[in-house]
Amino acid sequence: MIANDSSYLYRLNKFWMQSRWVLKQQGDSEVVRKLMEVLSVDDKVANLLAQREISTFEEAKLFFRPDFDQLHDPYLMKDMDKAVERVLKAIEKNEKILIYGDYDVDGTTSVALVYSYLKKYFKKKIEFYIPDRYDEGYGISYKGIDHAADNGFNLVIALDCGIKAVEKIRYATTRGVDFIICDHHRPGDELPAAVAVLDTKRADCSYPFKELSGCGVGFKLISALAKEQNEPFELIMQLLDLVAISIAADIVPITGENRLLAHYGLKLINTSPRPGVESVLSYSQVLRVPDHKAGEPAFSRELTISDLVFLIGPRINAAGRIEKASDSVRLLLADKMSHAEKLANAINDLNTERRSLDNNITEEALAMIEGDPALKNAKSTVLFHEGWHKGVIGIVASRLTDTYYRPTIILTRSNNLITGSARSIKHFDVYDAIDHCSDLLEHFGGHKYAAGLSMKPENLELFKHKFHTFVSQTIDDEILIPEVEIDITLNFNQITAKFLRILKQFAPFGPGNMAPIFRTDQVIDTGRIRVVGKNHLKLELMQINERSEPISGIAFQQGHHFNAIKSGKPFSICYHIEENEWQGKINMQLNVKDIQFFD
Repeated sequence: MIANDSSYLYRLNKFWMQSRWVLKQQGDSEVVRKLMEVLSVDDKVANLLAQREISTFEEAKLFFRPDFDQLHDPYLMKDMDKAVERVLKAIEKNEKILIYGDYDVDGTTSVALVYSYLKKYFKKKIEFYIPDRYDEGYGISYKGIDHAADNGFNLVIALDCGIKAVEKIRYATTRGVDFIICDHHRPGDELPAAVAVLDTKRADCSYPFKELSGCGVGFKLISALAKEQNEPFELIMQLLDLVAISIAADIVPITGENRLLAHYGLKLINTSPRPGVESVLSYSQVLRVPDHKAGEPAFSRELTISDLVFLIGPRINAAGRIEKASDSVRLLLADKMSHAEKLANAINDLNTERRSLDNNITEEALAMIEGDPALKNAKSTVLFHEGWHKGVIGIVASRLTDTYYRPTIILTRSNNLITGSARSIKHFDVYDAIDHCSDLLEHFGGHKYAAGLSMKPENLELFKHKFHTFVSQTIDDEILIPEVEIDITLNFNQITAKFLRILKQFAPFGPGNMAPIFRTDQVIDTGRIRVVGKNHLKLELMQINERSEPISGIAFQQGHHFNAIKSGKPFSICYHIEENEWQGKINMQLNVKDIQFFD
């Protein structure tokens, strides 16, 4: 997922594919009727709930008012008892403990969370370790294991990584270092022989919710530890802001436990942000001016999951992409504003450098595709350049996926290997496609829609051919057309104050609980349409034969529709309903995702 930044060249070069509009399956009519009755809502709201598999008053209540009673017992997770027993043994014997995590947002928030909880037990015998992206690569490294062994760390808790580190855990055992692995990625055929392997995706784990972030798995570990130590749950609730940031940045489904954790984590960020979060957001438009210390909220509006994705995530990531991710952990752990502000300033500078790098690489990648008809017309993209910066190739892969809408892998050279990042499109499992080519790889891991991989240089051409062939033979051509999933159709006069008030309570939005997309037909502009920014349309919309006030709308990157709309020709729109803040005032507007003219 990438920020809606109109300055990016890829946005300007995006060719205009006609999207498929697909109406979601509507809720069961009897369920909708019952929800209308017990909740006193209209059929539109009831249908949105039914689409989210909510069918009773009790389920609706928990959806709108998440409760910690919904959290599953952490001991339902396979090996949790072993993990807790080993940590308690370390506390009892006053051992040294190392908190080890990946260099992305999920990894750094995980480390900050577990370190924050355990530091009171280990005092000066606890440290954290983030591997260097360029020197050590992803996950548990031999260098990291040697660091632990050479410095007397008896126990390492690995977060957001380790599920495939079979050989490295064997090596750690020879060096007398115990590992607890807390991961959420797909396991391989063999699990590492660690003291405990916490991963809901392992085949023998019966934990009811399978989609926790890496930080979420870490949270379940400290939940179990707090339970054993007879500590109040309120103590670890103060760390839910870190879990919410990880959920947002790692783009895991915001359903089940994730939705509850994100809900309370967002509440914490909005009411009492930690110094690191507040200082990072000082470089955005949402920090309140003047000084909020007089009792005003820290932010000019309520922050959402999107804000965590686009305002916080990239800056926390920037440290690991350009220099040391350990600075991001220090930022999240900072308890003084002066320290946090100093770290945030340095990280913001790195984020500026990161933007320049990924923009330049994106331009180069686009030129490579546009200059080669075979690449341009392929069903997948695999690009390699040995000079591309390893820290930003994942972002570039996302941009190209967004531009050409097909599975994409961007590769560069690092430590005598070719390493890269993969991104995919809806309904296509890029992890499976890479797994099909695993005989050519040194390492790979990830999810359905995002993965990392590395290979020997001599295998590059064979990999490209095998990957392209697999995608061509398995992908459905229809999948290569961008899809807009529409929840329900609306007339403008159905967008009432009550409807908007209830709609806001559907948040937090994200995968599995996306902000609803609505469709309205027979729409015209009042004549005040104009192009703003980089090819955006500012609209004032009305619906033919419907009595309602004109509604403001914004259609990003859709300036190509200007003349047709200006002519007065009716059209259909699909859109999110959102609040827009301008000069201190908050107004409703339609964020128009697509426009189509039907003859």
